[in-house]
Amino acid sequence: MPKHLTSGLPRLSRTHKLSVAGVATAGAAALVFSIVPGAGADQGKSQAAAVENVKPVAFSAVDTAAKTQQATITQQANNSAAKGKAEAAAKKAAAEKAAKAKAAAVAKAKAEKARAAKAAASRSQVRTAIPAAAPKPAAKPVAKPAAKVYPDNLDGWIRESLDIMAKKGIPGSYEGIHRNIMRESSGNPMAINNWDINAINGTPSKGLLQVIAPTFNAYHVEGTSWNLYDPVANITAACNYAADRYGSMDNVNSAY
Repeated sequence: MPKHLTSGLPRLSRTHKLSVAGVATAGAAALVFSIVPGAGADQGKSQAAAVENVKPVAFSAVDTAAKTQQATITQQANNSAAKGKAEAAAKKAAAEKAAKAKAAAVAKAKAEKARAAKAAASRSQVRTAIPAAAPKPAAKPVAKPAAKVYPDNLDGWIRESLDIMAKKGIPGSYEGIHRNIMRESSGNPMAINNWDINAINGTPSKGLLQVIAPTFNAYHVEGTSWNLYDPVANITAACNYAADRYGSMDNVNSAY
């Protein structure tokens, strides 16, 4: 057919071509049947049957090919749809997993922040409830006890002597000392005996308890005056001597 007659016609698909082939085959069979002369009735029936069998076979092949092609297309479409669904499901699962992970991270961060805030509040309450210990005041210097003051009289002299004797371990009592002083000097710290044997020998007895110088020097108690007429020094030395000779001034009832 000339090109100009076919350029405007639509192109035939494979299915159309197969249909055309079937029709052509059927036509050829009919033509053969009509050309053969003198053929009997049986022969004509056989040829007609052959024509009839040709037509279904041709159209059956076309139909099978079309169904096969359609099934292939359908399977490909189904496969593509299944693949798309699988990919979509995978993306959705990944997105959900990422969202859960993000939500878990946010929740964890919030929980840690809440714990930190609670701990800070607890520490603040503890600091408020327990005030910081006040600094200890500087240690005050230990004041030395004030020196004991004794009256400047016979009572004061005896009491001061007793305190010194207690520190030195010298025995004696207020009554024993006072009794012997009153007998020896009547309480006069400047009393002196110029008539007894000691005076005759050049060492007169002096002071409250009439002590001679050699005895005073021998039994002098450290911390007291070296003046034989000093009342406290005189009493303390005399009691030290009496303790050595008689056990205590309390045991002395006459000249000693």
